[in-house]
This record gives sequence, structure tokens and C-alpha cells, in this order.
Amino acid sequence: MAPPPPARRYNLRTETLKMAKQRAIVIAFIFAAATAVLVLRVGMLGLFEADTAHASGSSLLVPDRGEITDRNGIPLARDFKSYALWFNPKAMEGGEPLTRPAGDIARELVRIFPDMDEADLTRRLASGKGQYLRRRILPEQANRVHAIGEPALNPPAEPSRYYPEGTLAAHVLGYVGADGGGHVGMEEVFDKQLTDPSTRGAPVALAIDARVQAALEDELYRVMGLAQAKGAGGIVMDVDTGEVVALASLPTFDPNHIDERGMELMFNRVTNQVYELGSTFKPLTVAAAIDAGTVGNLARRWPTGAPLRVGRFSIRDSHKIGNTLNVPEILMHSSNIGTAQIADELGSARMKAKMEQLGFNERPHIELPARGFPIWRSGEWPRLTTMTVSYGHGIAVTPLHLASAYAAMVNGGIWRPATLKKLNAGEVPQGRRVFKEATSARMRQMLRMIVTDGTGRKADAPGFRIGGKTGSAEKPGAGGYKRTSLVTTFASAFPMDNPRYVVVAMMDEPQGTAATSYQRTAAWNAAMVVGNVVPRIGPMLGVYPDDSRDIDLTDLRPLVGKEAH
Repeated sequence: MAPPPPARRYNLRTETLKMAKQRAIVIAFIFAAATAVLVLRVGMLGLFEADTAHASGSSLLVPDRGEITDRNGIPLARDFKSYALWFNPKAMEGGEPLTRPAGDIARELVRIFPDMDEADLTRRLASGKGQYLRRRILPEQANRVHAIGEPALNPPAEPSRYYPEGTLAAHVLGYVGADGGGHVGMEEVFDKQLTDPSTRGAPVALAIDARVQAALEDELYRVMGLAQAKGAGGIVMDVDTGEVVALASLPTFDPNHIDERGMELMFNRVTNQVYELGSTFKPLTVAAAIDAGTVGNLARRWPTGAPLRVGRFSIRDSHKIGNTLNVPEILMHSSNIGTAQIADELGSARMKAKMEQLGFNERPHIELPARGFPIWRSGEWPRLTTMTVSYGHGIAVTPLHLASAYAAMVNGGIWRPATLKKLNAGEVPQGRRVFKEATSARMRQMLRMIVTDGTGRKADAPGFRIGGKTGSAEKPGAGGYKRTSLVTTFASAFPMDNPRYVVVAMMDEPQGTAATSYQRTAAWNAAMVVGNVVPRIGPMLGVYPDDSRDIDLTDLRPLVGKEAH
């Protein structure tokens, strides 16, 4: 074929160059557009997704469940990642659950976990059912499980709740169940806050002081053992705020290991069990009478030499104290007869109204879910009820009720609800006035005299100016009261010249042993707890022993005569 003429060749070359330029422009445009999109995307990420990325990264550092601490920041409950041993029979899709016989796999697992039962493991592996074989294993144990080479044995890392102080404050904390939810204690109360992604990063601070809690539990356990008591309970409360810095119910449980026995021990004797708390009510009765003006002259003497007849009933003292007693002596020597007469003059309406002001007719005020309802007589009280309630019989309340009432009696007369939350400045509730300031001042004197000269001597601790009242009450049973079963209580406050804390200790069914001089009453067990624990916890709470100080008793001491002894 003959070549095209020169003009045609020129036109073809021109068109080819033109086409190449157009393609280059299109390609350049595509690259420019792609670059612009990339730059725009980076800008969008920087402007709008930085916070999301940051939050996502931060969330990796936030526990699945928030931490609970004591008032000083000591961890009481926290999350950590632990390994579990999970049997996954569907690990090999469409195949057999195990690559080797179940017995062989069980034998190798027992070499890693010697406390596991080989026959039980064999049965569970042969069942082909997915299940936990063990809830917590160590990292080195997880590595050894991997080394077995069985795909169905899967040790996943999963969140676990850990209580670093073991059984300490178990009834306050509660526990986290297998469902991931909080149960019983503050784990249940704060469940939403502890699991909410927006709040779980901040620890929840309780009013509890771990050091005070440990000392209280230790002294309760010690005396509980000496007296061979069935159980014990105690509480330490700030009288001006209602904050509970220690609360113990014994025997206790370990929230790290919840089993059937642990479930039985979760009942809280301090907030959920109601008792007739005996003579610890007598100071409250006297305070009510002073407040109402029916007791004005503390030197006035009341006949106490014979049982007090009320209809077909007789009110007696545990032993002969004296033919007549005045108010300080009635409290110091714990006379039922004298207290009943004071209540009788006060009258049923005023007595009942004061008990209601102290909250004895309703569940105790505290955040815990389990709160016992008092045994409380509604309607108008008969004369006998008023007289028996005056010395702690006829109504039953929790030790927490008693602690809140004593706080009001010694702090100047203001009742405030108890709380397990650490209160910041400005969060203390205003409360309600129950007693006059002058009444509170007078009761501080008489509570101190009970410890220095009365039934509470074993609670005295040099320099700490403790004041309080013993109480020993028979437990009710079929057909009446059980004379062999006592609940003993000592309700106290310190230092009485400027009260800071209430301490209540309780023993359930203590026995007379050689260690308690074969006595079962509160003076020989519950009072001993207070006398031992206050010197331990006082310095922790900023209250130091000072033998040069005490509450002024000069106007009361001359009233205490020999006739009472």
C-alpha cells in the first residue's frame, strides 16, 4: 500500500497529540480530585472525630465496672481482667467436639488444676455442652491449657470483680454476681453509676474508713469468741453528719467467693435485724422527760425498793439497788422501776411522739437495700407499753436506729439520717431537732457518769472520755421470753466533752465464760468491745487521748448517794 500523503500524515499526528494531552488532563484531574477528597477526609477526621477517637481510646482504659473506695481512697472493690476456662464444643465447625477422648483431655487438665475431679471433668467434656470448667485461672495456667492443643478449650480474658480487702466491710459492699449485676450492698445501690460508661471512670467514695472498719471487726470477733456469742454487730457514726465510718455484722462472708454458706451469712444484723435493745433506751426516756419538763430536779428520788405493780404485771430490777434513786442513779445502776416511773409521768402520747421523732417507727435511714422494719405498736399506747418501752422492751429496732438516736442525744439534739456516702462540704443534711441543746448537754454528763461510776465501767478508756449505756434483753420465744438467750448492747459516744463519734456494739446470745467472769450481760461483753476499740480508732479519726480533759460533772457527783449501792 502506498503511504498517505504528507497532509494526511500531519493531521493524524496532530490528532494523536491532542488525544494524549486530553488523557493527561483527565488523569491529572482524577489525581487532583482524589487528593482533594483525601485532604478533606483528613480534615473531617481532625475536626469532628478527634473526640470520638480519643474517647474510644480512653474507654479501653476505663474498667467495665467502676471502683469503690473508702473515704481515704483505699480500693475496696475494683475490676481486673482474669482468665476463665471455657469448653467450646463448636470450636471445630462440623466436626467432633474434641480431637481426643474426653478422659485424656480431663487427665491433662487435672495436671494443671490438681483440685479438679477427673471423673467429673470427663463427664462434662463428654456431654458436648458449652460451659465454664473454671471461672478464674492464672495467666500461666492459661498458657498450659493452650499447650494441650485442644481447640475446644478456650481460656478467654474477661472482667472480674475483686475485693482486695477480702471480707472487710462485706455487708456494706455486697458482691457482683455472675450476671454482672451488684447485689446486697453498695454494689447494688450504685449499680447504675458503676456500670454507666459516662460515670464508671470515677471511683465511688464511701464514708467507710477501712482502718476503723478493720479495728471494729477485729474487736467484735475477739469478744464474740471470748463470750462464745452466736453473732455480733457494730457501728461507728459521725454524730454531726450521720456518716457511717464503720459497720460490721458477724459472722461475715467473702465477696470474692460466694457460695451457699456465704449466702446464708449475708443477713445484716446492724441494719436488717430488729431487737429489743433493753436498757440502752433508758437515757432516751430520761432525755424525753427532761425535754418535756416532767423531770426538772435531778435530785428528786423515786421509790425503787419494791417491784412496781401495773395491773396484773410487775416491773422488777435485776437485783436490789436501793430503796430510792434519783435520775443519775437510775441511769448509773440501770433501774427498770425508776425508768418506768419517769415514763409514766411523761405520758404515753409524749413518749410515743419522741420515739417517732427518733425514727423508731420506720425502717432505718441508710442506702443499703436490706433494712428491717421495727416491731412497733401503732395507735394509742397503753400505760404498760409506755413503761416497758422506757427500758427497751415492747418495741424492737435495729442497732442502726439506736446509733442515730444516740447521735441526736449527744450532738446538741439534731437527728440526721445515717449515710454510707462520703459527704463533701455543704452536703450534710440539716436534720431535725429532737432534743433541746440543754437536754443534750445534761445527757452527755449522765452518760459519762454511767461509764465512770455505773454499769459501763468496762467501756472506759483513759483519756478518751467515753460515755454510754449498757443494755441486756432476753430474746422473745414461744410462750414468752427465753431467759437463756440474751442480746447485749453498749451504745456510746466519745469524747463526751465534745462528742465526735457514736459507737454501738452488740452481741447475739453471749454465754457466761471464764473470760467474762461467767457473766452474760452487756457490761461484761459489749462494753468491753467499746473500751477496746475506741483507743484504736480514736487517733485514726483525729481524737487523741487527753487525761487533762473531761466533761464537768461537779454539779452531778454530789447527787450520787450511798443509798443506791
